[in-house]
Amino acid sequence: MNPTYIFALFVFFALILGSSLLFGSKNKNLEDFFLASRNLPVFLVFLTVAASWIGASSTLVSTDEALRQGISSFWVMGLPTVVTVLVFAFFLASPIRRLQIISLPDLVEMRYGRRVRHLSSVLIVWYMVLLAASQMVALGQFLKYFLGMSYVESLILGTIVVLAYAVFGGFFSVVITDGIQFFFLAAGIIALFFTLLKSGGFQDLGGIASELGKTHYFDLLYDIKRNILIFFSFTLAWVISPITWQRIQGAKDQKSAVRGLLFAAAVLLALYAGLVSIGMMSLSQVLPNPSEGPLLSSIISSQGGSFLGVLLFVAIISAVMSTLDTAINTGALSLTHDVIEQIGLFRRKQNPVLMARAATMFIGIISFIIATQFQSILKTLGLASEIMAEGLFIPGIAMIFLKRKYPSAGGISLVSGGAFAVIGFLNEIGILGWPWPSWPFSLPYGLAISGMGFLLGVVIDLRNRIS
Repeated sequence: MNPTYIFALFVFFALILGSSLLFGSKNKNLEDFFLASRNLPVFLVFLTVAASWIGASSTLVSTDEALRQGISSFWVMGLPTVVTVLVFAFFLASPIRRLQIISLPDLVEMRYGRRVRHLSSVLIVWYMVLLAASQMVALGQFLKYFLGMSYVESLILGTIVVLAYAVFGGFFSVVITDGIQFFFLAAGIIALFFTLLKSGGFQDLGGIASELGKTHYFDLLYDIKRNILIFFSFTLAWVISPITWQRIQGAKDQKSAVRGLLFAAAVLLALYAGLVSIGMMSLSQVLPNPSEGPLLSSIISSQGGSFLGVLLFVAIISAVMSTLDTAINTGALSLTHDVIEQIGLFRRKQNPVLMARAATMFIGIISFIIATQFQSILKTLGLASEIMAEGLFIPGIAMIFLKRKYPSAGGISLVSGGAFAVIGFLNEIGILGWPWPSWPFSLPYGLAISGMGFLLGVVIDLRNRIS
């Protein structure tokens, strides 16, 4: 336990919490709390999109996968992230801005009816809870490595800080802290990349990889079946994920949203390339025992209390927190607007911001409980994405372009695909023991079932109209 890292941690936490105090008082209604009054300029759209996409999986998992499998690891996190942001910028930002909606289920109700809206709301809340849990897993594992605390104690410390500013400041506070976190994250990645490059990171890397039996190190198509399934699992889930929808709605206009997304895509491409390069170059620099923790944790430890070590330490925490606070805030938006308001638990005379803060706290607590049961960041994130990809992608994309209601199509597709994903989740945690394909190999089956359900529903809806 290095006291330098402990000091840096508490200084960073103080900076984040202090920033949230400056902006939390501006929240007067739900649109302020969850959409920042729809007034985000280009640079804030860019910062919050980029920061929310660079989380635990982007840093810890990306570098670990790059160390293990080489350049083909770009399929796992980098490519789906950049492709998803570009899809939003070129194809989805315009129709999303034209729609007079607050959340994704608002559009679901317009296209498929109120019953399907309720089902999609449950699916979205569950997805955001699992996404938040995946970041908590990373935060707990990372902090325990340096603080000498148990996994659960580290979880508690990190979760309390994130909930403090997410509950108090809402979305605008999340956006502002995202900007601070992104600065530290980008600085850490750039500094480590050039440090490894200067020390000869790519020199004789091919020969070293061959000696270690990694003849695939520079093969972009290595393990392509697994990688392409992971790519589609993440991309399909993220395209329909309400996180980016929320940021597009929070922009002050369509042009600001598109420009922010394009800028974010360019920067994310560079940062992911840097993360993959860091993982690969580390093959000739550091050969950690996997049981000792993630690669970046080993690199930070090797730096002692140096400036680079402290910068990397804060960068990793920033990466995790920027996605964790986003998942909690977006999950609370859906819980508040799409569940609590819809079932009549909220009365107009009550304080809407107080209700939003209570929902934020609830999402954080449930995510924390789930995080205590998982130890794999990638697996937890994969299970979360599977639920969205198989349950909501097909009806979600179709509803953007539909002009009439298709309640049966949306309902059957969502229930069939979502049920398949939930059964897979129950198998993964050991509640069920069915012969079920594991993630990511379950993805094609779930999508096929959802697609067939959608087509069946369309036939039923058309027949109902005729009759």
